[in-house]
Amino acid sequence: MKVPSGSASGSAPAVSSRSLGVSFGAVQALHNVSFDLAPGRIHALVGQNGAGKTTLAKVLGGLQAPHSGDVYIAGQKIPLGDVRAAQMAGLAMVHQHFSLPPSFTVAEALELTAARNSGRSFYRRAELHRYWQNYVAELGGPAMMSTRIRDLPVETRQSLEIVRALAGDARILLLDEPTALLTPAAADQLFERLMRLRDDGVTILIVLHKLREVSAVAETVSVLRNGGLVLGPSEMSEVSEGQLSDAIVGPAASVDRTIGIAPSAGTTQETLLELVGVSSQKSTFELGLSGIDLSVQSREIVGIAGVEGNGQRSLVSVIAGLTPIADGSFLLGGVDATRTSPARRRLRGLRLVPFDRNSEGVSRSAPLWLNQSALRLIGRQRRQHPLISLRQYKRQAAEAMDLWRVRYESVAQPTASLSGGNVQRLILSRELAPGLEVLVAAQPTRGLDFSATNFVRRSLRELRGGGAGILLVSSDLDELFELSDRLLVMYGGRIVASFETPYDRQAVGDAMTGALR
Repeated sequence: MKVPSGSASGSAPAVSSRSLGVSFGAVQALHNVSFDLAPGRIHALVGQNGAGKTTLAKVLGGLQAPHSGDVYIAGQKIPLGDVRAAQMAGLAMVHQHFSLPPSFTVAEALELTAARNSGRSFYRRAELHRYWQNYVAELGGPAMMSTRIRDLPVETRQSLEIVRALAGDARILLLDEPTALLTPAAADQLFERLMRLRDDGVTILIVLHKLREVSAVAETVSVLRNGGLVLGPSEMSEVSEGQLSDAIVGPAASVDRTIGIAPSAGTTQETLLELVGVSSQKSTFELGLSGIDLSVQSREIVGIAGVEGNGQRSLVSVIAGLTPIADGSFLLGGVDATRTSPARRRLRGLRLVPFDRNSEGVSRSAPLWLNQSALRLIGRQRRQHPLISLRQYKRQAAEAMDLWRVRYESVAQPTASLSGGNVQRLILSRELAPGLEVLVAAQPTRGLDFSATNFVRRSLRELRGGGAGILLVSSDLDELFELSDRLLVMYGGRIVASFETPYDRQAVGDAMTGALR
């Protein structure tokens, strides 16, 4: 069965959908989604967290079978919920989370996961290296073939995901939030790569959150809101940023409330968090720290900039108490906490938004209310209150999640059922709560739509005004420049530069790349 032609020239659309519908219980993730994507162009798909973007991507890629509707590739109807059928039709997908196994070498990982049919079961290593070197020549030399995936910078891993996807001669590339883990500079490099692929005739559908990224790379844009297609595909030249914003959030959307922390009446600053000469051992995935001196005052946001992989994760892990300090000391509120457990640090007002929301921020198999209530459960006095009220905890969890606009059906549903952005909102609803003294926020807006991002940034300012201290670790320089009272740059496990406002982007960038060592 063929879908009607989607262009004046009579050529079929590269990808088409007709009346797609997907439901998860009472939640309608997609309803009546129909569109045509012209071949050889870059198409952007945007929308708020939970709007249905990832669900739509999974349906097109054969990972999710819709309850209604049809999908066509190059005019041909394909079986629904069949990944292999989508691949055979020429569509490949780059997922939101990296799929290449970290412990494998580059050649091994590509051979295992790429959609190519060689008809062979065994290979010599040299043969594998020669074959895949042709695909990754622009990413690195022959020695790269023996490098473990886990030892590569994040932007190279992202590029390898695209190599994997295109290895089966795919002509349609679907990328689900590929910039979520990238620095702005790495995102620009990705866009340049996508434009070269477009020039070679590849059709690209890219799921994005940031409007400036949409403007930088897309030729057309489509908007999902509450599971429905409300705009597009429309030419970028014909859509203003205001129209796009209205389509994403709705013209009459209410403004997010803030988290309700009253401004502090005091003016005297005190040191809430301090690291003195702190060093830590190198881990498998991250550089160790070397002689870190750092302090965060009350009513202050201290930003941490740096190319990912230069010790930021080790810094957050040491502060959280998850990585032991090899040398130096760590203080909370002026009191030594070098050997204090993570739970005790929490009870003393330390809060944490981790780098990886799924593996570090929540238990995906646990119900929403339990993840949201974790801090209250840690802090309860067992001797005075040996029993807990599930009804009370569930009610409090629902109130907090509603404030943060987490989209959910029941507080009892598994956390794995939430979209990535809604998981981040859940974590923020737990961490940015009463009892917070100092917050360590690692990529707090990563994966959030722009309205949620603005809400988080307003909330961080509100926390600062209420007397809290904040250590903000981010790869988004615009975010750091906007929020930070002071900015520190990490390179090679050290703090190599410190900046005050107004910030010099060039100088910060030089420090991030090691030019100011």
